[in-house]
Amino acid sequence: MKFRRIGAAASILAMLGACGGGGTGTGSVSGPFTSSPAPSPTPTPTASPTPTATAGCSLRERQTWVAAQLREWYLFYETLPTSLDPAAYSSVDAYVDALTATARSQRRDRYFTYVTSIAEENAYYASGETAGFGFRLSNNATTRRTFVAEAFEGAPALNAGVDRGTEIVAIGTTSANLRAVSDIIASEGTGGVTNALGPNTPGTTRVFRIRNEAGTTSEVSIAKADYALTPVSSRYGYKILDDNGKKVGYINLRTFISTANDGLRTAFAALKAAGVSEVVIDLRYNGGGLVSVAETFGRLLGANRSTSDVFSYTNFRPEKSSQNGVAYFAPQTQSIAPTKIAFIGMSGTASASELLINAFIPYLGTNMALIGSNTYGKPVGQIALDKPECDDRLRVVAFATQNKDRSAAYFDGLATVVPRTCQATDDFTYPLGDAREGSIAAALNFLGGRSCAPITASAQTSAVARSRPVGSFELLTPDRPNTAQREVPGAF
Repeated sequence: MKFRRIGAAASILAMLGACGGGGTGTGSVSGPFTSSPAPSPTPTPTASPTPTATAGCSLRERQTWVAAQLREWYLFYETLPTSLDPAAYSSVDAYVDALTATARSQRRDRYFTYVTSIAEENAYYASGETAGFGFRLSNNATTRRTFVAEAFEGAPALNAGVDRGTEIVAIGTTSANLRAVSDIIASEGTGGVTNALGPNTPGTTRVFRIRNEAGTTSEVSIAKADYALTPVSSRYGYKILDDNGKKVGYINLRTFISTANDGLRTAFAALKAAGVSEVVIDLRYNGGGLVSVAETFGRLLGANRSTSDVFSYTNFRPEKSSQNGVAYFAPQTQSIAPTKIAFIGMSGTASASELLINAFIPYLGTNMALIGSNTYGKPVGQIALDKPECDDRLRVVAFATQNKDRSAAYFDGLATVVPRTCQATDDFTYPLGDAREGSIAAALNFLGGRSCAPITASAQTSAVARSRPVGSFELLTPDRPNTAQREVPGAF
């Protein structure tokens, strides 16, 4: 959940937001919120700087600033230390982590509060601008294997023929120094794979030894480049699936950014034209994003909802209650009225994705289900507080979201609050959008009234392949993810 402007503070760009996965909008609500303008993307998003020469941007000044913002806005204000000397911390990030350590230990703020670059974040949320290879990686730490879970259109990896289901066998800067991924994970853990991929700057080149579905091994050199992430894939973003003669709608949303709105409207227009009444919503890798896009998504699923039906409540800490708001359904031209929805979610599903799923529980009850495995667990969102002279944006957890029934008790994921669940695998042997893929097949079983096993507390995202060992796969996430990696878990 991200991005709304709080008009009461002229110097504050407070955007409702969500960081997901390992971590992660402008929208129409009642109350003090107004839509914030779409930021202009920069050609190459850059990492958050550590400025010292600019007035007001010494390390101590930046640390003092973040502490003051936390004391004013932090949702879990009672957990902040009475005083904490910043001298012991060598970076702003380390100081923020120390200030929020108690809430983190309580699993209420799992590194959701952080400092990032204004320029980088504006570029991403406006148009998906980022830099990298353009694929999403998933690791199995036990079997020490890494697979491409998804590749993005118009990005270097897919242009080089690397797509979902490709195994990354070895990584190097040249063919002469390739290191086996299994050796990297054995000696350095999965973080070693992140390090081996290099910085997310255009021109960074790596040689990969890859293995395809047929078991054929080859080498490919790929250079990172700027690209704009398409939130609704042109290949499988929306489809009409056939389930024993019944038409079922399928929509896959990668991330909740501004450019998703038009893609979603196009997708729903196609579903509406096909006359579907049952839908599979695939959010398995979606780490969150703009609240406004979640609201648009909900409205497109709400042709049978009235404008007095609550989509979600937003609640700040008591002394900031004037900022509270409520979002209502508002059917669109392209809206459909689904009788059943199967939401595909996994450990990378977080924040705005969870907000959308939670919003439909009061209305659909047992006619909706969570398919896959448990979600991340983030019923809170951040506002953005800017220190422009330093290119610092503090993302601080400042509000909680609730559905119509005022329910938001899913810090440990949605599996315990969604009325029905179906455990399923993330099957790399089939493309996303394919009815034979494990999670989509389970979703169709639910919609078709066929049996499924519920998600258990220990269920984890897993990948099953005919020629691969079964095990627990998790999206690869750096210790300090950039904006795109927070909202698009596993992206590099």
